[in-house]
Amino acid sequence: MKAKRINDPAEFETTIAEIVAAAPGPVYVVLFGTELPETGESFCPDCVVADPTIRRALLAHENSANLTLVEVPIGDRTSWRSADNFYRAHEQIQLERIPTLVRWTADGAAERLVEDDCADADKLAAFLG
Repeated sequence: MKAKRINDPAEFETTIAEIVAAAPGPVYVVLFGTELPETGESFCPDCVVADPTIRRALLAHENSANLTLVEVPIGDRTSWRSADNFYRAHEQIQLERIPTLVRWTADGAAERLVEDDCADADKLAAFLG
């Protein structure tokens, strides 16, 4: 599995298009609450729980060498709650809850798992195919 990170929302469109174009296989985007400097973990407890489960599922996948995980921190708690948050307002993402794992194709956002489903190993396995 290859991992990339998009920290700046202004770079999201260009960077995700480049990643998808160069990826040898499926691309998955995980949107999560930004890490707190004092702990290094997301401010979002559900994100903290889901992160290792998502990574284990991707690494265990039979095609893991060709998978790409794009990590997208959505901002701190205050910016996340704002209706103007880039990812809430994004036409294809329309983020409502975190964490969210999205299969991203050349056409944009496709299927997704949301919140508790991201921490469910069986649902992740079915989602990844």
